[in-house]
Amino acid sequence: MTTYIPQLTLPQAVFDNPAISILLPIALGTGVGYLVRPSRTQDTYRKIRNPPFNPPPGVFGPVWTLLYGLMGYAAYRAVHLGTSPLSLPSTIRDAKAGATLYTVQLGLNLVWMPLFFGLNRPYLATADLVALLGLNGYLTYLWGGVDSLAGWCLVPYLGWLSFATYLSAGAAWLNDGDLRQPREKKDL
Repeated sequence: MTTYIPQLTLPQAVFDNPAISILLPIALGTGVGYLVRPSRTQDTYRKIRNPPFNPPPGVFGPVWTLLYGLMGYAAYRAVHLGTSPLSLPSTIRDAKAGATLYTVQLGLNLVWMPLFFGLNRPYLATADLVALLGLNGYLTYLWGGVDSLAGWCLVPYLGWLSFATYLSAGAAWLNDGDLRQPREKKDL
């Protein structure tokens, strides 16, 4: 069971406006990406050893933009529709609790890149992804009960988080937890 915590939750106005709800995670994700310097992260990504099936660096921006948009739309649908005066009290409770979870997961999502590339903490970044995956699995379940389309909008995000966890853990292990100095290759 999750609780609505207003101090840890984005304002209701964010969830009530579809444009803001969709554009906020896109803008925040883009901002963090630029703060960590895209050219440096792409250079690091190319130099480190990555596990099999790692995509080229140019794939991440478009994929994350799409996923942030879907997550924002899911947030809009679940919270806006779920907190309407016509909703059942249990639906309102789940929508609001999900809004808190959503806000926390957005924060966890935004710290991954600085952890991995900025602070050179790939194991900590992987732990962040594992927490994100669990939190979003529950959020998908919770919001899927409020609005099925909101739940389905989060499914691609869960899939990508699973893949990202594999990539992050693989890179951490293959590089002995240090992304600054490429080492001899290890077999997976």
